[in-house]
Amino acid sequence: MKSLMLCVLALSSAGAAVAAPDDMADSVPSSSYFTQAPTTAIPEGSNWYTSAELGAITTSGNTEGTSVSGKIDARHETANWSNEYIVSGFFKEDVNHNNDGSTTRTRSAERYSVSAKAAFKLLEDGNRAFLLGSHVNDKFGAYTRYSSIGIGYGTRLLKRDNETVDVEVGPGYFHGENAAGDSEAGVTVRGAAQLRWRVSPSAALSQSVSVERGTSNMHSIAETALSTKINDTMQMKAAFSARNDTNVPETKKNTDTQTSLTLVYSF
Repeated sequence: MKSLMLCVLALSSAGAAVAAPDDMADSVPSSSYFTQAPTTAIPEGSNWYTSAELGAITTSGNTEGTSVSGKIDARHETANWSNEYIVSGFFKEDVNHNNDGSTTRTRSAERYSVSAKAAFKLLEDGNRAFLLGSHVNDKFGAYTRYSSIGIGYGTRLLKRDNETVDVEVGPGYFHGENAAGDSEAGVTVRGAAQLRWRVSPSAALSQSVSVERGTSNMHSIAETALSTKINDTMQMKAAFSARNDTNVPETKKNTDTQTSLTLVYSF
């Protein structure tokens, strides 16, 4: 599976070298409207649109602990290609005070993900053919490892001055290992959609969802995010995301959710 992911990353890089769409990457696309790449053709050269976000919570007193979430989203736009690379991570550590006066640090959440996507812009505006790959390590999730690769077709169903709707569909292949240590693999059918709505000059709302349906499991991810501009490069983002698997071990729940407040820097 490592070789499979390396192949995807190599293909994505090759696409960027040739010439890159406004699209959806990973299982859930970028949610920032303000850093969205332009939809018009780029006549010469290429452009990078990158955002980095970070959120952290530290508690002390009767309850002690730390949680940190971060994400880097880089888009490369050229006349014919639109590529996107996403790296994200989240962990939570609790401090427990024992009766003997000692303390114990316990990691209660730890998840890292990486994805790469290369999309070729077709002749009609908003249409594209894409290749994507993603990998997730989730130490405490229903699936501790989940890798997927897919190809497909995407189009823009709605395009207004302040609102866009994009959809994608295509076949793929996944390989995963659940919390019980069992491995699963098989062919999937993937569908995804994203709404971006510029509510005001300083606020934007996004809603994204993706579903991968396989023979033994249906893997779904959804996120709702509201971003507010602080200045030309800084944003504050509040988001709620949910991950669901229909086939999980008895000791695990089907759905994991996360509510976050992060600071986003675009460059």
